[in-house]
Amino acid sequence: MSDNSVADSQPTLPASARSSFNRCNVPAVILGSLTFQRHPVPLIIDGVAELHADLFRRLDRLSEATARAQQFLDYMVVRFCLESLEEAGLDSRTRRRRIKADYLHMVRGWSFTPDGREGAVLKGWVESRFGLLPRYHKEPVPNSACESYFGYLEERIAGLYNTNALEAQLDLLYTYCQYELARRYPQRSHLHLCRGVNRLHHHEMLREGAKGHGLVLLNNLSSFTGSREQAGVFGDATLEADVPLAKIFFFNRLLPGMLKSEDEYVVIGGVYEVRIMR
Repeated sequence: MSDNSVADSQPTLPASARSSFNRCNVPAVILGSLTFQRHPVPLIIDGVAELHADLFRRLDRLSEATARAQQFLDYMVVRFCLESLEEAGLDSRTRRRRIKADYLHMVRGWSFTPDGREGAVLKGWVESRFGLLPRYHKEPVPNSACESYFGYLEERIAGLYNTNALEAQLDLLYTYCQYELARRYPQRSHLHLCRGVNRLHHHEMLREGAKGHGLVLLNNLSSFTGSREQAGVFGDATLEADVPLAKIFFFNRLLPGMLKSEDEYVVIGGVYEVRIMR
C-alpha cells in the first residue's frame, strides 16, 4: 500500500492496548505501530533460538518443507515429553488432567473459536511475549482494568493450569514459523492478506482515508486468509493488509493437519493500514 493512502502522521499504539513489558527485542509501542507495519524487523523472543539451537541446525540440513515439519513435530514430542507426560512431572492422581493441552490443541481450538479457552491462552501468550493487550475476547476489552479483561484472564489461567511448559511450546512454534517463512520467502518482508469482518463500525477504526484506505487497531491476535474470496465468506466487508512476516504467528500450511481452514494465517495485532472492501 502506498504511504500516501492515509495521512502522513504515523499513529503509535494507544497506551490502553499495550504493556510496559514484553519478552522480545522490540518494545510494544513500536512493534504495535504503523511504522512497524511499514518497516518491520525480525521479532526475536528472548532465548528461544539459543535454547533450541540444535533443532535449527537440523532444519538447516533439510531442503524439503515436509521433512522440516516432521523434524519439528518429532522434536516437540521429545523436548516437551508430549507422549510421556509422567516424565515431565505429571501426577496421574491429579483430578484435573490436561493431557491434550499442548501447542497443537491450542491452535486447533483457535480454528474453531478465537474466543474460547484456547484463544485466551494464545492471546495471553501474545500479551506476555510482545506486550500487546487483547482488544476483544467475547466482548470488547478497552483496557486492563475492566471486567472483560479479568474474564479473559480467568480463561487464560484456566487454560494454562496443569499444562507442560505450554507457553514455551508456543515460543518455539512461533520461532519455527518465522524460520520457515524466511526459507519459503527469502526476498519478501510482507504477505498481502485479507480478513472478513461483520459490523465494521464495531471495529477500532483509527482513521479512514481516500479510496477505501484506513487505519485499524486489530486485536492482539487475529485470523487472516491469503484468499480474498475466502475472506468474503466470513463477513460483509473485507480488510486487506500487507502483513509483516514477523507478525505471522502460524499458518495452516506450516504443519500437517494444523487448522481446518484452507489458507488461514494467524496474525499478531497492533495498528495496521488496510484497504476496506465492502
